Amino acid sequence: MDAQLYRPVESRVSFPAVEDRVLRLWEEKDIFRRSIEIRAGSPEWVFYEGPPTANGKPGIHHAVARSFKDVFCRFQTMRGYLVDRRAGWDCHGLPVELAVEKELGIKQKREIEADYGIEEFVRLCRESVVRYVDDWERLTGRLGFWVDMERAYWTMSKDYIETVWWLLKQIWDKGLLEEDFKVVPYCPRCETSLSSHEQHYPGAYQTVSDPSIFVRFPLRADPDTDLLVWTTTPWTLLANMAAAVAPELTYVKVADPGKNGRWLVLARDRVETLVGGDAEVVATMAGADLVGLAYTPPFSFVAPGERVHKVLAGDFVTAEDGSGIVHLAPYGEADMVVAKRDRLPIEQMIDPSGRVVERGGPFAGLSTTEANPRIIEDLEGRELLFRSEAHSHSYPHCWRCGTPLLYYPRKDWYIRTSQVRAQLEASNEDTNWQPPTIKHGRFGDWLANNVDWSLSRDRYWGTPLPVWRCSDGHATCVGSFAELEKLARRRLADLDPHRPWVDDVTFDCPTCGTEARRVPHVIDAWFDSGAMPFAQWHYPFANEAIFERRFPADFISEAIDQTRGWFYSLLAISTLVRGENSFRNCVVGGLIVDANGRKMSKSLGNVIDPWTAFDTTGADALRWYMLTSGSPWSARRVSLSIVQEALRKYLLT
Repeated sequence: MDAQLYRPVESRVSFPAVEDRVLRLWEEKDIFRRSIEIRAGSPEWVFYEGPPTANGKPGIHHAVARSFKDVFCRFQTMRGYLVDRRAGWDCHGLPVELAVEKELGIKQKREIEADYGIEEFVRLCRESVVRYVDDWERLTGRLGFWVDMERAYWTMSKDYIETVWWLLKQIWDKGLLEEDFKVVPYCPRCETSLSSHEQHYPGAYQTVSDPSIFVRFPLRADPDTDLLVWTTTPWTLLANMAAAVAPELTYVKVADPGKNGRWLVLARDRVETLVGGDAEVVATMAGADLVGLAYTPPFSFVAPGERVHKVLAGDFVTAEDGSGIVHLAPYGEADMVVAKRDRLPIEQMIDPSGRVVERGGPFAGLSTTEANPRIIEDLEGRELLFRSEAHSHSYPHCWRCGTPLLYYPRKDWYIRTSQVRAQLEASNEDTNWQPPTIKHGRFGDWLANNVDWSLSRDRYWGTPLPVWRCSDGHATCVGSFAELEKLARRRLADLDPHRPWVDDVTFDCPTCGTEARRVPHVIDAWFDSGAMPFAQWHYPFANEAIFERRFPADFISEAIDQTRGWFYSLLAISTLVRGENSFRNCVVGGLIVDANGRKMSKSLGNVIDPWTAFDTTGADALRWYMLTSGSPWSARRVSLSIVQEALRKYLLT
């Protein structure tokens, strides 16, 4: 018996070397594929892989998420289930476009078409998406995460896009996909609107200091009396259309301490703070008594008329801060509700790049932040400024480029998710969340306050919105390439369904016969990723049986930031189309921070390259630490020394 049954164990084990031997064995013996094949005919346990965007290298948080997914899938495989794991790539959207813009040195959106053209820009976006796929595949393999990369779905593929069109057509047919004029979160740098869930991503809100000003609006019927109006966005005064009061609040007329012989009207509860406790009150009235009074606006850019520059009732006005009188302009959601209710004319004083339009006189061409001090100076020079002070508050920024958002009035396409709120909440009730607090906490609250999904984007690299419209305004939603061929009356087998090629496809309007052209929008990339239960199989155009067998998923898992991203888009789309959620169980991962509890960022120099951990301790030490250092939803402090300690305490004992 001279044959050596076991390889001698070295006194100093190199775990990276051991893992390398295991990985080579798995590859040589095709272990992953065989683990699937030998369970053919067994009950299936369905896992959906959330598609990452592969236009950058994977980080330590990706390694963490993949560790949890892998252990759940391996456990169910060991229980005898067939667990098919199909990888996917999220290809479209602003992350890709901004990366290409950075490479090209593009500072403004208009440079894309002027200097490169849509076709060239889209080509570069496509190249950017595939550039780092090798890095992702290497990390996935080195980590030991078993997932089928060879059959990965790509959201930019023609088949995938066709399914997305089909889903949108189902929503259209239910009357839930419509164009509307609303105030939306808008990035002036990217020149596109954002959805409400994008607006609330972790890190999107930042503390900023803005001017808080109180302005005198002289009453036309009583020139010696001014409404004391409050705003934290002086630039919006250029488009002032009305002032709002709370009908049930008590207002007073007091002497203006800054101007002899003049009077101010403001909420009684704000007098002591703004004017002083010894202010001379000469009249008291209800807010309802002020409704209908006309005033002289601080600027004359909005044309006078019967409906504008009057006091209106607003149920959103309070006396908790400000003056109890709010200036209205078309840059606030509540303002727009009142404008629509009272049919106020809308004057757009800010262009899509966030600058004052040409008719803005001395402020023309200024950004909103540049205009603020100039406007305050102008108001002060005309004795209309009562008070100016700094106002520190939390304000949303673009989740991709970091630019402060505007609330901007524009036409966009919306999915009327607010109309199916009850169905969305019912789908949530049927879902098992871990931790359980997510169901009625972070996710449940989000659904309870659900607003319509702002779907359209004024960008280039994305799934085109499949709506064609003629000059008479008749809109047609196309649900397949075959339908588009039939309408266009020509073969489109070689059509790339991206911009600009799809924009060249026209057809006679089915309603009136005039030419219909596609509306120039792409859709929110989160709709792409949320469509994956259907689109990964090109359903309903192919693979109907396998789709029905693998819908819904038994398990998904991503980090907590996906409660308003992928988790929401998955639930919303499947509920809209099939009346049920597309996943049964969801494990929500916690945040990854450094050893001191700080968020990892390049600027702090505390980012860990997963390959450093792999080469130093091996992947198993990292996996072991992640899987044993608390529940999956707990925040994890990660550093190389912490992983080395896990290696010493557990793997070397």
